Amino acid sequence: MADNGAMTLTPKDLVEIELIKQLKYKYLRLLDQHEFDDMRTVLTADVRARYSDGKYSFDGVDAVIEFLKESMGRESFLSTHACHHPEITLHGDGTASGIWKLEDQVLIGEYDMFLRGAAFYYDDYVCTDEGWRIKNTGYRRIFEEMHPRASIEGLTLTASWFRGDD
Repeated sequence: MADNGAMTLTPKDLVEIELIKQLKYKYLRLLDQHEFDDMRTVLTADVRARYSDGKYSFDGVDAVIEFLKESMGRESFLSTHACHHPEITLHGDGTASGIWKLEDQVLIGEYDMFLRGAAFYYDDYVCTDEGWRIKNTGYRRIFEEMHPRASIEGLTLTASWFRGDD
């Protein structure tokens, strides 16, 4: 693998970068579908997470999963996280780093609130016998805003993944 900051990427490098992209996309899907226990398939056992510029910091896969379950695991917590514009650097030693643009939206049902924000994720990856895993992850907000959903006349939730709506 090349350090793609200054070198030409090989076809193998491009495959590794695509695998890292798929890893991040899976992390986000598992998050939004509340499949927290399956996060073990994308995180290392000793993962470090620093969300909201370190406001929420956790060491180890169990601590990260417990935080996600506790803070996001309710059926009334509906989220969509989209990461794009990845800048992935392969370091040539079975590790890589990445910067991703995050845009997220969250409906917090029990408070009837809507959150919208943007951030940059900063990740470190390691290639294990099971494939690429996230070793460090965290984001720093560009902005975050909240407003009560009740302030929008006629706003109705017409579908929810967790209610089984089609």
